[in-house]
Amino acid sequence: MIHENALDAIGSTPLVRLARLHPPGNLVAKLDYLNPAGSVKERIAVNMIDHAERQGLLGPGGTIIEPTSGNTGAGLAMVGAVRGYRVICTVPDKVAAEKIRLLEAYGAEVIVTPTNLLPEDEDSYYGVARRLTEEIDGAFSPDQYSNPFNPEAHYLTTGPELWEQTGGEIDVFVAGVGTGGTISGTGRYLRERKPSVELVGADPEGSIYTAPREEDIHQYRVEGVGEDFWPETLDQDIVDRYIMVDDQQSFDMARRVAECEGVLIGGSGGMAVHAALEVAEEDTERLVVVLLPDSGRGYLSKIWDEEWLAEHGLE
Repeated sequence: MIHENALDAIGSTPLVRLARLHPPGNLVAKLDYLNPAGSVKERIAVNMIDHAERQGLLGPGGTIIEPTSGNTGAGLAMVGAVRGYRVICTVPDKVAAEKIRLLEAYGAEVIVTPTNLLPEDEDSYYGVARRLTEEIDGAFSPDQYSNPFNPEAHYLTTGPELWEQTGGEIDVFVAGVGTGGTISGTGRYLRERKPSVELVGADPEGSIYTAPREEDIHQYRVEGVGEDFWPETLDQDIVDRYIMVDDQQSFDMARRVAECEGVLIGGSGGMAVHAALEVAEEDTERLVVVLLPDSGRGYLSKIWDEEWLAEHGLE
């Protein structure tokens, strides 16, 4: 099959059994970093822009503006390259240099902002994106945190793929939770076909989803997951439970998966696998599927850099 463009090649990513990590064999991973721009976020990027075009919110020569930790921005930048849009991404300063270079490689303009600002702060990456959207004629911000076509993308693609690939045998779906779109959309599809499917959210220590109290919400080094507010795109009722994973556990697992499975993943993928392994060990008769959102290639200067780890109190 010859696809007409890179956007048509998004999706249909493979499932791989992580049998060396977990010999019983009931833990499998969906390698969504094999999408053309390297992450799960391309699924939502295309769906959000498709709907914006249909609704007349984005026209020829328009500008796409989005606050992002990198992956959604890369997906949108790929869409912009194929369809001729200007793309501006605002990112927090904790984002790896490789991911910023990736955005720029696709032709996106990148504005780096302080990580430690609240979303309502006008100088945060959310606030700067809001201001630019108001100031630039023909600008459109998909706003992955409130856009219903974010979870819809997973309802239309990720969910059906998992159902078909497992022959309906999936018992548990584990995913890192950021905007909540992946677990909400995928989970809704799976639950409609198999109500007993358990949906488990992996969450970094310091995120609102697992913080016992408001004062326990704090910054963390893992990128692209967790939040300090509740996004509209998360169906709070659909997640059965969350598993808290700290930075050290996330990075340790990312390195372990690379070394024992030959699968190079980022910190959020390490976080998700750490949680999924815990679930898989609870009952080896249940098939546990974990989604791996991006590649470790974007974090070589962090997770695989001993100096960076030591500088941030990690091993």
